[in-house]
Amino acid sequence: MMRQIFFDTETTGLSADNGDRIIEIGCIEMVSRRLSGARKHFYLNPQRPSHPDAIRIHGLTDEFLSDKPLFAEVADELLDFLAGADLVIHNAAFDVGFMNAELRRLGKPPLAGVVARVTDSLTMAREMFPGKSNSLDSLCKRLEVDNTNRALHGALLDAGLLAEVYIRLTRGQNSLVIDAAVGNRGELQVPAIDLSSFNLPVLAASAEEAAAHADLIADVDKASGGRVLWHDAVA
Repeated sequence: MMRQIFFDTETTGLSADNGDRIIEIGCIEMVSRRLSGARKHFYLNPQRPSHPDAIRIHGLTDEFLSDKPLFAEVADELLDFLAGADLVIHNAAFDVGFMNAELRRLGKPPLAGVVARVTDSLTMAREMFPGKSNSLDSLCKRLEVDNTNRALHGALLDAGLLAEVYIRLTRGQNSLVIDAAVGNRGELQVPAIDLSSFNLPVLAASAEEAAAHADLIADVDKASGGRVLWHDAVA
């Protein structure tokens, strides 16, 4: 069973090394390439002001965040949720760097010691679409993922968009609800359906309908110079 978590953060600025902090975390779980419905979402008090440029991106004001929990208060719940999963992140170095900085403040091991692995969807996209813009917005447009509700960046919304983008990057299916698997040789495997369980009624044509159909076949036969191949079967 493959367990993946699509992960995104919003931050007070661009540099974890210079003290910027995480202010929002969004996680969405997928099991065997289907959304499980499990998710985690936190707004966090960063104990420092956000850069004005960052607020313009995510819209989370210092006042809004002032009564939210500290990262330390949600860390164990978050790490329990992430444990053993394949973490899928767009531009993973950024989010992992911020997470590791937060974990260091608490004396906890880095994220790599918690999750099974980290997959960077930005690296995947650059390999598939070299020389093109591969931001999440650009990929949504290219892969026809609806992001019309994304006026501002939000961690949970972005994690959901990333899940849809990832599915299309890796298999090209049109939604997350297709219940089919790809076999070892790449063929699509669809569960067999036992048609014997269906009792389908057989509707016979009335005498009038049969006569009308025979007249139609006769007209087609005449127009085609006697080339109607199914004439005997109908007669």
